[in-house]
Order: sequence, then structure tokens, then C-alpha cells
Amino acid sequence: MSMFRSARRTAAVASVAFFVVVAGSCGAKTPKLSDADAKLEAAEEVAHWSYEGADGPANWGSLDPSFTACADGSAQTPIDILNPVPTDLPDPLFNYVPGKAEISNNGHTIHVGATPGSSMVVNGKTYNLLQAHFHAPSEHTIAGKSYPAEVHFVHEADDGSLAVVGVLLTVGGADNPAWSSFVKGLPTQVGETRTATFDWLSMYPADHQTIRYDGSLTTPPCSEGVSWLVMSTPVEISDAQLKDFEAAYNGNNRPIEPLNGRSLQIDITNK
Repeated sequence: MSMFRSARRTAAVASVAFFVVVAGSCGAKTPKLSDADAKLEAAEEVAHWSYEGADGPANWGSLDPSFTACADGSAQTPIDILNPVPTDLPDPLFNYVPGKAEISNNGHTIHVGATPGSSMVVNGKTYNLLQAHFHAPSEHTIAGKSYPAEVHFVHEADDGSLAVVGVLLTVGGADNPAWSSFVKGLPTQVGETRTATFDWLSMYPADHQTIRYDGSLTTPPCSEGVSWLVMSTPVEISDAQLKDFEAAYNGNNRPIEPLNGRSLQIDITNK
């Protein structure tokens, strides 16, 4: 159970210890390529970028004029999450449909393209699930603490706006069966693909309490205007499952960006 669930009763939350984070996409090859995913693919075609060296995060903004937000943006992601303000916000409503998905290695992460038909509703607005991907270690930190991995579930509304739910992963005992489709047989070679069946909702924690803020994509072009929902409960996987993730990618995380006065909210509504 989330350590913040009591905040829904007491409306007193001092800090965040666990979360699921909304984050930017790392690229995409969904069954039907969306405008958002197309832009991310185009970013790689415009200029090569990476997580280290001359093409690493510190230099993303200078690699191409379309990447300037990576250096000059005022609402960038990821951030260190501290002291979210208790706010009366309803939980997001997930309308996910289990189904087959293509898993591919795009050179930056392992990408899972969702079959059309799954969506979530946030504040009355519907966002369609596009894809999921992971970062190891986590991109966001909680009070300065990093976690072993973080998975982002990218959604897009009909107007092109993005909302991304990410799951912070912690390590426990046995394998988590809900994550077996993702972890088992990860394609470790760039361009390699496979197909598996995903039960998307089972990959989330049972408690859908969220921390929310406005941010950006965490990869070039680092576009802002992304709605972030941060679930307060982590998902536990086994050490063996984490090692499977890390065998594919380890170190594909953007460093922390300044908050620049942005507000963080945590919902305290029991619904």
C-alpha cells in the first residue's frame, strides 16, 4: 500500500518515498505511428544523440536547432521530487485492453508499441496508450534518491498533447509475473524485435494515487507541455528481472533538471 494513501485521509504529506513517474518518450514504432512518435524518430534522424560523451545530455541542446529546449527549456524532465502539495484530484481512469505488442530495441531503450484500443482519462480528457519503454537507473529521484529502473507509459490525446505514466521499479524476492512479457527475452541488438502479449493494467500498482506536474520529454527534442502523473506506490520485480533490463540498457537516464518554481501536486481523493 502507498505510504501516501493515509494522506487522502489526513491531507498531510511531507515527502515522497515511492512513485510511478510520467515521462517523455524515447522513440517509437507503434502499429500506427502517431505524430508524437514520428517527431521522436525524426529527432534521431536529424542528429545522433546518446547518454554519454560529446553527444550526451549536457550537449543535446547544441546538436541541432530543433533540440534547443534541451538546453533552454524552463520546464524540463526529469526532476527530483520533493514535498508535493496535497490536492483534491481524482485518480486517472485506465481503460486498458490486454493484447499483443511489438517489443523492439531502438538504440536508446527497449520500446513496446501498444496495439490501439487502450486509453486513460485524466481530468475528463482521454489519452490513448502509445508505448512503454524503460530507463535504468531511474530518471527521477525522490528526495535525491535514485531507484534501479523506471518504466514510462506514453499516452497521446487526439489534440496531440502527451501524458506519460511511468513506474518506478524496486527489487524484491520472486519474479513479478505481470512483467514477464516485457522482461523475458529482451531484444539486446539494435533493430531486433519480438512480439508478446501484455496485460497493461497489471503492470501498475493497485493503488493509483498520483503525483502530478508539468514537464517535458526526457529525450531530444525535449519538448515541453507533457503532463506527468506520478503514482506513489512502486512496483516490485525480482533481482533477476532487473538484471534482464540492465543487460539490454544500463545508464540510459537523463540527469535531473531544475524545478524552476513548478508546483507538484499529490491527489488525496479516494476515488
